[in-house]
Amino acid sequence: MSSNARTRQKPKEYTLFDVVYEDGSQTSNRKVPTAELESPGGDGAAKAFIESQDRKIAEASGRSRGVIKTILRSR
Repeated sequence: MSSNARTRQKPKEYTLFDVVYEDGSQTSNRKVPTAELESPGGDGAAKAFIESQDRKIAEASGRSRGVIKTILRSR
């Protein structure tokens, strides 16, 4: 096996989160840019980012996602 066959792992560009909404619905593996988490607020910044995504999706689809109850990093 040559050294060219091995590839270096890229740093994670995204961190994945599982989101539970107040109505009981949930979504898994929501992508949040890792750079967003490096700002003050950490996972709170992830919640704000996902809420922003939800607003954009609601505008496009005409259906609101509701209020986020919990947010946890995916395993």
